[in-house]
Amino acid sequence: MAEISAKDVMALRTSTGMGMMDCKKALHEAGGDLVAAEEWLRKNAKGKMDKRTERPAGEGRIAIKVSDDGRNAAIVELRAETDFTAKNERFLAMIEKVADYALAQSAGDISLDDSITKLVDDVRLTTGENVQYGRGHKIEGGGQTAYGIYIHHDGKTGVLVQGEGDVSDHLLRDVAMHIAAVESRPLGVTTDDLPSDMVEKERSVALQEMKDSGKPQEIIEKIVEGKLRKLFESFALLEQPFVKDDSKKVKELLPKGGSIVSFFRWQVGEGA
Repeated sequence: MAEISAKDVMALRTSTGMGMMDCKKALHEAGGDLVAAEEWLRKNAKGKMDKRTERPAGEGRIAIKVSDDGRNAAIVELRAETDFTAKNERFLAMIEKVADYALAQSAGDISLDDSITKLVDDVRLTTGENVQYGRGHKIEGGGQTAYGIYIHHDGKTGVLVQGEGDVSDHLLRDVAMHIAAVESRPLGVTTDDLPSDMVEKERSVALQEMKDSGKPQEIIEKIVEGKLRKLFESFALLEQPFVKDDSKKVKELLPKGGSIVSFFRWQVGEGA
């Protein structure tokens, strides 16, 4: 059996975050080879962790990254069982790496793959918690794209706003803060962007309420459309009163030639 030095045990502990006895056992199993010992630890400890993946992971963090050229952006959610782990340096470093990885992928939703799995497993192994990849999305823009980013102080709510044309990062950050703070959470940039199932449901309810009014059908439809217009405007970002100055709507903040294309407001756990 190979002689295992305290220096090698400490080196393995530093690289994996595992306990001293686990590291010593791994080195014995690997004949003193540090690389093989680390691989042995990951395989064996992962097997133990796989049995605990049903434990609820209700805490976590949101991370947002913008590319160096300012054209592309990515938002990701990672989850943990406790806020203590979500504040852990290894967890925070891991989510930044996952965001960087998402930024390097094609536009659209970012699926869990081997690269993300390895980053997540490294933290699962060192914390003993059910750390999970929640979701990720990448936006691709052009030469006139700008982004506004806001992450709440607890790291659990993040907003990414995409703008085009003559609109500043500072203004878009204010809009991102608005999206995070406003009571009527926006569901689309304009009323045309609202979820179709929501629109149809509200229209059906409103028509049912007016069914027994005795009014002519054309009058009923006008009344319903008026009510729905006000309701839908309350969920359309550009029509909302700006949270910092409710005398103005969000759309009135935009300079000529500037527009808001899309936004993401993610909260830890809501996509579970």
